[in-house]
Order: sequence, then C-alpha cells, then structure tokens
Amino acid sequence: MDWTILWWVLALLIVISGLIGTVVPALPGVPMIFAGLLLTAWVTDFEQIGWVTIGILGALTVFAVMIDFLSAAFGAKKQGASPRAFWGATLGAIVGLFFGLVGIVLGPFIGAVAAEMSAGSGARQAGRSGYGVWIGLVLGTAAKLAIAFLMLGIFLTKYIFS
Repeated sequence: MDWTILWWVLALLIVISGLIGTVVPALPGVPMIFAGLLLTAWVTDFEQIGWVTIGILGALTVFAVMIDFLSAAFGAKKQGASPRAFWGATLGAIVGLFFGLVGIVLGPFIGAVAAEMSAGSGARQAGRSGYGVWIGLVLGTAAKLAIAFLMLGIFLTKYIFS
C-alpha cells in the first residue's frame, strides 16, 4: 500500500491546524505549520524543498515564537503592567477559548485587568495594563499570521517552481 496520500493529508491537516493556531492562543500555530511543511518536504524526499528552504522556514518559525512571547510582554511593559498582568492575560486567553471569538478577543484583556487588580493596582492602572497586554497580543498575532503566510508563500513558490 502506498502511504504517500496519507502523509500528504496529514501534512495538510497539520498546516491547517497551524493556521488556526496562529489565532488561537493555546495552539503553537507557526511551529505546527513548520512541522506540516517539513513533513511535506520529507514525503517528496526533499527534492523540491531542500535543506536551505527548510532552514529558512525554521528560522522564521523561531522568529515567530519569539514575537509571540515578546509582543505581549512589550505591550504590558509600555503601559507599566506587572508580570502578573502578563500571566493573567495568558490565563484569560486560555479561558477565553471556551467563549468563542469574543472570548479570544476579550479574554487576555480581562485576565490582565483581573490579575493587576488582584495585585492591588487601581482600576486605572489595571485598565492600562490590560490594554497594553491586549494590544501586544493583537500585534503579535498579526505578525505571526504574516510570518505564517510568508512561510507558506516561500514553500509553495519553491515547490511549484522547482
């Protein structure tokens, strides 16, 4: 039996899940995309997609992961948030998953505000912290999406024109 089709379908499912994961905080989106693309290259015995391209995609993956962590922290720092606000935003993002799109958008903000207030910050500072974390997460997500589509573009261009 030829397993090639199964590998292609699995790679496609991993890439699609990765694209979803660039927006959903609980999934490692860009690393999943990289894994799916690496699987695709492996299925084709690295004929169209060589190690140089895999290295570039790997570097973009590392860059996206760094952006993911640093963007929320930078937004929080800009607004004077404590590290507790960052962790509150992370928890809020995870809990927000259960409330659909509204939860995904508002969860980090609510989590950061709640964490700041539990640390004894006033409502004004907690709101600023929540806003900073939220803006950082939104900008980080936009950057991850851009990197994800750049990776797909590089991969498809190399695959089609090789």
